[in-house]
Amino acid sequence: MRVCSMTGYGKGVCERDGQRMSVEIRSVNHRFLDLAFKMPKNFLFAEDALRKRIKDAVGRGHLDVYVNYEDRREHATDVQADAALAQTYYRAAGEIALACGIDCDMSVSELMRMPDVLTTRGAEADETQLAEMIGLACDEALVQLDAMREREGALLVQDLLGKSAAIVETVRAISEFAPDMVEQHRAKVRKRISEFLQATQIDEARLLNEIAFYSDKVCIDEETTRLLTHTEHFDGKLRAGGAVGKQLDFLIQEMNRESNTIASKCCDIRVSELAISLKNTIEMMREQIQNLE
Repeated sequence: MRVCSMTGYGKGVCERDGQRMSVEIRSVNHRFLDLAFKMPKNFLFAEDALRKRIKDAVGRGHLDVYVNYEDRREHATDVQADAALAQTYYRAAGEIALACGIDCDMSVSELMRMPDVLTTRGAEADETQLAEMIGLACDEALVQLDAMREREGALLVQDLLGKSAAIVETVRAISEFAPDMVEQHRAKVRKRISEFLQATQIDEARLLNEIAFYSDKVCIDEETTRLLTHTEHFDGKLRAGGAVGKQLDFLIQEMNRESNTIASKCCDIRVSELAISLKNTIEMMREQIQNLE
């Protein structure tokens, strides 16, 4: 199965009988499916069907949906004249002229420019046909959107798998230094205790127990094992495909927790540098995962 990004764009156009309908869809990452429609008010009747169409095709993301309509028919616009209103304007002009003792010179062109004398109205359109055109344009836009989201998703998968492999290599390098780190810690604790109790008889058995207790606190075997296990699960989910964004987000949180523990336990400069690199890689992966569906 494929893995899709939540970033994409698609545009669909449907033309019929001099009418042109276009639907554009832009998507970005979001925790859930969030749809925002921008369309002329006279097309609100098609919103519910459009919403269902998109929900059937897209699982997650914020989508801005733009619907545009052009009517290119010969009689797309109808102009109507209000003759009664024009007569009222003309009579009023005549009364003013008579009162002022001048001739009434109002022309037809001037009457046509008076408010509400001429009104324009778009030709009636068949809602069933318009709804069908919106659906066809939406389907084309969704195909393009899906193709772009799939391409983006494939690139993200490749990059994430590469970063996951880098984590495995880093953890293996840390594991090589881990025994030295524990031994260094034991030697350091033993030296400090001996210096502090130099004039006191030391119970060697008890000292060894205390050293072992504190040495266990810097042992990172459990953390590295869990981190490798999480990484294996992470790769498996990516390769299986599907809507894995939320599952990977949980795994990356667990990986981040283990890397933080490793960083807090380390007492070796080499391990410390590797732990910082580990945390940086995991953080980059976390940001990329936010864009997976």
